Amino acid sequence: MTLKSGWMGCAALCSLAMTTQAFAECEKPPFYGDFGYSVCKDWPAYPGLTITALSQFESGYSASDSGPEGKYDLDLAVVSAGVSQPLATYRKSAAFESDAIEYKDLQLDTARYKLTPELRAFGVLVTFSGSSRVNPVSEKMLSLFVKEGDKLRPVLDKLLIDEYGGEWDGSCAGELYHHTRTVDIGKTSSHGYADLIVKTVTTRDVGKGEGDACESKSTTAKPVLTTLRYDGKSYVLPQGFKGLQ
Repeated sequence: MTLKSGWMGCAALCSLAMTTQAFAECEKPPFYGDFGYSVCKDWPAYPGLTITALSQFESGYSASDSGPEGKYDLDLAVVSAGVSQPLATYRKSAAFESDAIEYKDLQLDTARYKLTPELRAFGVLVTFSGSSRVNPVSEKMLSLFVKEGDKLRPVLDKLLIDEYGGEWDGSCAGELYHHTRTVDIGKTSSHGYADLIVKTVTTRDVGKGEGDACESKSTTAKPVLTTLRYDGKSYVLPQGFKGLQ
């Protein structure tokens, strides 16, 4: 479940126990500010556990229909029904910045990211997009987290899994690109963590001419496989694979 809020949440009046109970029941985590996103999802890899994510507006206000421009924090938790405190947490201030390219969505990804025989990661997906029709831009980024004791630790930071952009005249002439990436678990490992195999598919659309004379062509390149290796702290991303937000 995901919620975008443009009003003051009632959570400031709620106790920690009530908030934790809401998390455990996979209800939308409450807001303490005016704008942001909240989401929760059961973790199939660990029955009985729920992952929650809350990203709230921090600073730099600019009123608009879609929300303020500025910085957003990120709070993650793994919770269990009947337990009064989260089992593990993560917090980062100014995790994202929304400006001309706006912060549009927050999701959780519980695919089978099995990094060791005993350890599975979960994903946090964030989406940003611009409003320009002739210079479109859209980015969806994946970060992976693992549970270590009572902490959640990021091991993959903002891998671009969907990227769209380019420049055209809004009618025909110009060039647009679209990169899509999928992540699989490799059979090899680095520093004890499985390597990640990223498959990139790129589509390009090129248009020339005007009106009835418009000619457009779409081409899809052969998929490219890239191996991401863990360096002991995180997976290393090649140039162009990491989102800027």
